[in-house]
Amino acid sequence: MPIYEYRCEKCGKQHEHLQKLSDEPIAQCPSCGSADYSKMLTCAGFQLKGSGWYESDFKNGSKPAAAHACGTGACGGCG
Repeated sequence: MPIYEYRCEKCGKQHEHLQKLSDEPIAQCPSCGSADYSKMLTCAGFQLKGSGWYESDFKNGSKPAAAHACGTGACGGCG
């Protein structure tokens, strides 16, 4: 479940809430009760590191064949 950050425009407090993607946005500030409580746009809380799944995680251990510039591989000169 993602963690969303909200900010109250009335009291200025910020809170994090653990919510399902299908949950409705929280409409009331838990600190002051104001309805001026809105979801903030924040950075993702994860990082992708390493060589990448697309290069190293094939089930059979082999990499896909490289594509030829001609698009067919039949030219004999591109590659």
